[in-house]
Amino acid sequence: MFSTSSRIVLLMIFIIFSKLSYAGNSQGLSKNETLIVSQIKTDLPNTLNELKQAVNINSGSMNFVGVKAVGELMISQFRNIGFDAQWLDGSQFNRAGHVVAQFDSNNPKAKKILMIGHLDTVFAKNDNFQSYQSLSNTEAAGPGIVDMKGGNSIIIAALSALKKTHLLENLSIRVVMTGDEESSGRPLNLSKKAIIDGGKWADIALGFENGDSNIKTAMVARRGYVGWRLNVTGKPAHSSQIFREAVGYGAIYEAARILNAFRVNLSHEENLTFNPGMIAGGTTVDEDRKQSTAISFGKANVIAQKAVVSGDIRALSIQQAERAKVAMHKIVSQSLAHTDAQLIFEAGYPPMSPVKGNHDLLTLYSQTSQDLGYGGVIAANPRKAGAADISFAAEHVDMALDGLGLMGRGGHTKGEVADLTSLQKNIEKAAILLHRLASEK
Repeated sequence: MFSTSSRIVLLMIFIIFSKLSYAGNSQGLSKNETLIVSQIKTDLPNTLNELKQAVNINSGSMNFVGVKAVGELMISQFRNIGFDAQWLDGSQFNRAGHVVAQFDSNNPKAKKILMIGHLDTVFAKNDNFQSYQSLSNTEAAGPGIVDMKGGNSIIIAALSALKKTHLLENLSIRVVMTGDEESSGRPLNLSKKAIIDGGKWADIALGFENGDSNIKTAMVARRGYVGWRLNVTGKPAHSSQIFREAVGYGAIYEAARILNAFRVNLSHEENLTFNPGMIAGGTTVDEDRKQSTAISFGKANVIAQKAVVSGDIRALSIQQAERAKVAMHKIVSQSLAHTDAQLIFEAGYPPMSPVKGNHDLLTLYSQTSQDLGYGGVIAANPRKAGAADISFAAEHVDMALDGLGLMGRGGHTKGEVADLTSLQKNIEKAAILLHRLASEK
């Protein structure tokens, strides 16, 4: 047994160790930042309830009624924390529309922050994956819970905590939640106008997609997206005549030559990818581009007269994308005998290039995470995440950072599961980052 004096010494050691451990978990937090964290913890049950409400509303991109219903839920939540929130109708670009919420500081020198989310999901109105399901204390499943209704909840919870602690007044905030991120309306200059205008207004852009779903990373860069179409024609004839000088190779062989040449010549460039996602060929091809379908007719003993291919390019910079286009056009122009091909590029998402300002913002975000006791955050590999709306704002701001949303797995599948342990952490990180940006020179 320990003596009384020994027990006293052990108790003192325990108390000192406990205080040191607590200090390590809040190292570097100011008094105001500690208040923010406390408020977020108090609000967390309500945040989870609001997330569940949003997930339980189907908002597949083409379910306009559902997308607007989620938008109206967001508008109500923004208005509850003093934002001027409005619905922007999307009929001009054949989508439901967007939510834009604004809070203006009385300080004319206040930082202007654009925060970006989206209302729509990839799950259609008739999909059987429709509702929030609690799996455990740390996981929940549901359509769009990770991509990206969880990110929307982080935006609102962070802003609410700042409002309730009287620390929001030092910032001017604009939030844009689009209704067409998963299936962009056309023309893009109209469907992405709210994001572009927000970027022109703002100093800094923050995106709340889940990035590569690793809480230890954030996106300082996102690759741009450009669609392409390849239309190929050949000379129809009996199959026994193929390869003859007067007949040539047919449309399918020419399409195969072009695609293989793309692979051989361009596949080794870092951060550049190009994917043929659909191909059809034969004597005739009837394509329905709106439905992304094609019906072809052909016979084994007839040389193919037509082939169509559609795909995309993803590049880390505009310059990289342009170089790829030039190389692809050159390959297409080197036609096999009696064939002809046209390569058509379509409007897409611009890249968010990894500029210095983005890295500086990541450094500040990483320090915030460390001060909260959650460890550092590094730049994610841009190959591990797709295009996102923030790219339309990134070129207009001094700094941009994405991937700050709810972590999880199985995005765009019926196995979409959220890691709920990341919810409170990323709300705290977002709120304190905003607070620190308010005082940054």
